[in-house]
Amino acid sequence: MKIVTISDTHGLQGDLTIPDGDILIHAGDLTKRGDLRELSAVNEFFGQLPHPHKVVIAGNHDFCFERTPDASRAVMTNCTYLQDEAVIIEGIRLWGSPWQPWFYDWAFNLRRGPALERKWNLIPNDTDILITHGPPSGYGDTTVNGEAVGCADLSNALTRVQPKLHVFGHIHEGYGRWNDDTTTYINASICDYHYRPVNPPQVLQW
Repeated sequence: MKIVTISDTHGLQGDLTIPDGDILIHAGDLTKRGDLRELSAVNEFFGQLPHPHKVVIAGNHDFCFERTPDASRAVMTNCTYLQDEAVIIEGIRLWGSPWQPWFYDWAFNLRRGPALERKWNLIPNDTDILITHGPPSGYGDTTVNGEAVGCADLSNALTRVQPKLHVFGHIHEGYGRWNDDTTTYINASICDYHYRPVNPPQVLQW
């Protein structure tokens, strides 16, 4: 099973070369401004890709999913959209959630502490692949200013769930891959700090 991971494409999907695979995961920020027209273009792009399974979540730029959730879901006919919910593909359980610690006045913001903890408590213990927009503490979470902005409450949930794979984005300059004893962490941001789509998709063999 080949899993292809991307995030933070910000409407620049036409500039991408996506490797073939069995599951394509997009960890949010599909759009730049978060309107339905942008989202429709993303859906058309997904429809042209050969991957049998495409799983996406929203990010902080994707306001349409927060403001007009039903209309946004209706647009996404060529993929599976997850928002605090799971899908099982070939026996693999994926859970997706768009929330992140408060970040200016963008979409899917929650305050650190109980509000975020309630969202992470929804993640089932049998999750194999966790998809969030924001990073946990300590992995791919350092900004260009050297500030670590990952979510400690998410890290606590990871200690409980111990997924085999955690895919996220949000912090463009945090692009990369890391491993601990139980989990592979991938910051799959395609765009760099200057919103240039220069980072290649990351591929994982399951």
